[in-house]
Amino acid sequence: LIQLAGAFVHLQKERLRPAASLFKLSRANLEKYSSPHEQLDLEKILGDMPQKTFKLERVQPKLEPLKLPEDITVRDALDRVLRLVSVGSKRFLTNKVDRSVTGLIARQQCAGPLHLTVSDVAVIAQSHFGLTGAAISIGEQPIKTLINPSATARLSVGEALTNIVWAKISKLEDIKCSGNWMWAAKLHGEGARLYDAAVAVRGIMLELGIAIDGGKDSLSMAAKVASKDKTETVKSPGTLVISAYATCPDITKVITPDIKQPGKSKLLFIDLGNNRDRLGGTSLAQVYNQIGNESPDVDDPKLLKRAFNAVQELISKDLILSGHDRSDGGLITTILEMAFSGNCGMEINFKMQDSRFKIQDEIIPMLFSEELGLVIEYLPKNEKKITAELKKQKIPYQVIGKTTAEKRIKISLQTPNSKLQTVLDEDMRILRGIWEETSYQLERLQMNHDCADEEKKVIFDRKGYSFNLSFIPEQTSPEIIKKAGKPSVAIVREEGSNSDREMTSAFYQAGFDVWDTTMTDFLEGKVNLDSFRGIAFVGGFSYADVLDSAKGWAGVIKFNKEIYEQFQKFYNRPDTFSLSVCNGCQLAALLGWIPWQGIEDEYQPRFIHNVSGRFESRFSAVKILPSPSIMLKGMEGSTLGIWVAHGEGRAYFPKEDILNKVEKDSLAPVRYVDDGGNITNTYPFNPNGSVNGIAALCTPDGRHLAIMPHPERTFLKWNWAWMPEEWKKELKASPWLRLFQNARQWCEGK
Repeated sequence: LIQLAGAFVHLQKERLRPAASLFKLSRANLEKYSSPHEQLDLEKILGDMPQKTFKLERVQPKLEPLKLPEDITVRDALDRVLRLVSVGSKRFLTNKVDRSVTGLIARQQCAGPLHLTVSDVAVIAQSHFGLTGAAISIGEQPIKTLINPSATARLSVGEALTNIVWAKISKLEDIKCSGNWMWAAKLHGEGARLYDAAVAVRGIMLELGIAIDGGKDSLSMAAKVASKDKTETVKSPGTLVISAYATCPDITKVITPDIKQPGKSKLLFIDLGNNRDRLGGTSLAQVYNQIGNESPDVDDPKLLKRAFNAVQELISKDLILSGHDRSDGGLITTILEMAFSGNCGMEINFKMQDSRFKIQDEIIPMLFSEELGLVIEYLPKNEKKITAELKKQKIPYQVIGKTTAEKRIKISLQTPNSKLQTVLDEDMRILRGIWEETSYQLERLQMNHDCADEEKKVIFDRKGYSFNLSFIPEQTSPEIIKKAGKPSVAIVREEGSNSDREMTSAFYQAGFDVWDTTMTDFLEGKVNLDSFRGIAFVGGFSYADVLDSAKGWAGVIKFNKEIYEQFQKFYNRPDTFSLSVCNGCQLAALLGWIPWQGIEDEYQPRFIHNVSGRFESRFSAVKILPSPSIMLKGMEGSTLGIWVAHGEGRAYFPKEDILNKVEKDSLAPVRYVDDGGNITNTYPFNPNGSVNGIAALCTPDGRHLAIMPHPERTFLKWNWAWMPEEWKKELKASPWLRLFQNARQWCEGK
């Protein structure tokens, strides 16, 4: 390393010479230019510290074959499996964390018109100014470690690949992985199991052409627990979590699990388990309080590699509508989650070779095994192209059925010599309710019970978003963006702000000269608002919300005479505007900027804690009403999706007369609406409980707008969690870009 460093220093000194004389790295040059070095004996560094020796011993677990009830039915097994936390809805996790911050998120945990937690892969953009980015997925199969740690390791790698495959990446060999090892490695027999898992990871990654480039380990995953008359050791199943990541040339080339064309499309299953259908360590075994003795595995890594490349090719040719991997819960869970998120039904027909099949021995393993596999939705006109690619790559597949507009799931079996035998015929909404049930019960433990109950009630028969446009969004022309003399806007942030980058990008792409400013700049006199036409207060958690949202930020302005007068002067100038979002919206209310100045502090409208009692991360629908707002001009009548991310967003009016005047004068221009486009107070359509669905307030002259949802995180089409397919194809820009363009046009007209 010292030699390389010396050579590098020399290279830096020589880098300005003509190309022909550039330093060439070779052993001779290393010796010529390297710094003097010393060969130190290790004992001078380590002293007499002895080397550690680990003696590992393999201990064979006592395993028994899986024994399922003789009278087991698909419906009974499904009822149990869908309630398992690892299989069912993860709504209890995703709604309470910010999934849109930075405005760079192209794909997060939820998908489809109902925003269900079924996504396989996360995708993040490199910037707001292009379509390159990165895809990230995970793979983990801890229960199977109890049977075969090597199989667990291979399956974890395989699952990471069958998740990331739905994002078009540069190539398979570009995938790098982080390995997170959690193991009770010091316990008898566990060290050898960890070793076997590590060897298995090395082997499958060599065959696939991918590699681990980092990770961490937690090797003390055991604890001693005192019982009545003895101490027991409780250990975690050995777990390997593989996080796979790779570059994406186009972040919009992502396939989600939600069915796109119910009643028009077909389904195809790629079986990467080669009909092995082993049930050991599966969700099915777990819900029957068993482990089993034979775990699923990746028996043919080369098949996995071929399938990965084939699906990537199909994505690049736009032949796949939706797709999902087979994992926790088995194939039946895969197809159900596609139907749940697509809000539709399915008719599935499996072809059986033997008419004497048994439910317990053949059907249950086929539907609930967690061998690797993929299911894709496609249009019939593309079937020949898809199957030709799969045949070329020697990939086993089976067309298993079709989608239906009727919300019913029907699974049937057919043998060469018999009629169809139906093994499941159920209302999709009932099955989805079971899938949501455990999440609902967990929600009730961490939020307002009434809100959890309300969401459970409305989600059963939701129709999905009903967006509509009253205008045609357009991109800002390059000439406007590049021209000199553009109106200036100050993007103001405080300690704890986190939405400044996306706000900056939104205003820039609307044609503004954008300046990043901090409150410290104002305190030190480095910035003055006299030179700005606009100001944007960004979202986040100023001063960590220690004093409640935005109170610390408001105090910095209100209790500093010079700064307060500067901001008041800006507010009153007739040629200025302001946009206050989320934390900025709370600030604007505390400053008395909205809905108008002069209201006594006691009666000042403000934004308080959500009715749910927690932070809400939602992709909500809002309707834009007629109002004086200059930034919403021409957008009236539109119903649009928008990101919500706040814990204190409930519009509160201490004095009813002020609320009445706000509504009479049309100063509440943005309202939360339900799936029918109606203004609502119902949770979760109204995520915070704001009176009359109020999501924003503006001043009577329309120059100042404060809004709790995030238009700056939805100003690009790929920012949207879900968008109608026709909008994706036809719209040149996100509808929310118009808000920022309106501000520029108003400045140019003054």
